[in-house]
Amino acid sequence: MPARRGQGQHGATDTAPDRGEERDYTVRAVERVCSILNLLQESVEGVSLIEVAQETALPKSSAFRYLWTLEAHRYVERDSSSGLYRLGLGFVGMQSRHLEVLRERARPWLEKLRDEFGETVNLAILDGDHVVYLDVVESRKQVRFASARGSREALLSSALGWAIASRLAEQRMRELAHHTTAEDDEGAALLHDLTTVRRRGYVTSDDDDSRCVAAPLQGTRLPVAIGISAPAARFSAADAEKAATRLLDVTREIATNPIPEQRTGAANTRS
Repeated sequence: MPARRGQGQHGATDTAPDRGEERDYTVRAVERVCSILNLLQESVEGVSLIEVAQETALPKSSAFRYLWTLEAHRYVERDSSSGLYRLGLGFVGMQSRHLEVLRERARPWLEKLRDEFGETVNLAILDGDHVVYLDVVESRKQVRFASARGSREALLSSALGWAIASRLAEQRMRELAHHTTAEDDEGAALLHDLTTVRRRGYVTSDDDDSRCVAAPLQGTRLPVAIGISAPAARFSAADAEKAATRLLDVTREIATNPIPEQRTGAANTRS
């Protein structure tokens, strides 16, 4: 028999407040978490433990426990060199639907680039000081370079990572250079290289047997890049430069138009 109006399912009296009454049902701990996240969202460079404690009117030890818990769940990340806290991938990047929409928008373009150049195309996002592969469209050729979707690698170990790093705030680029290199002059050189990549809009890298080119995705606040990787024997430096020009076009197209076939003048498959 259904519960009477004003009673719960077990006959308990409904204690919902009268809408005319003004009561405070806020939870202080949740308010503090919201204050911390709002503070981090407003900061580009990052926020110190002291600043968090001041904002929340908490002792440093209590503020640290809040941050530690948020970091454990990846909603906050801490820069080990500067000690500053920023929003983590769990709060921004791992909004699964957001990333799924991004993958859906990018996928036709990744396939188009694969068919155009015949090589593997990757979509990756920043996660702390690593990049995570969101999508991989493998080359159809027998010999190819491809990472697995979901795999991780150090930020500055690939062209994808360099492309993403070049879009970071200048202060964070400086922190990255300081954290990555042992000598001041090496850090300065690294910062100069990142600035050069930012100005060009893309980066190429090569070793004895592979060559890669990557460009950051335009028109989004997510730290994402698209890259093409191939054996160096068949993907020359000249090929990489041509691919870079296409990548710059494609990253802009993804941000403004999700379906490549709707655009006129889209590149034809290379024979």
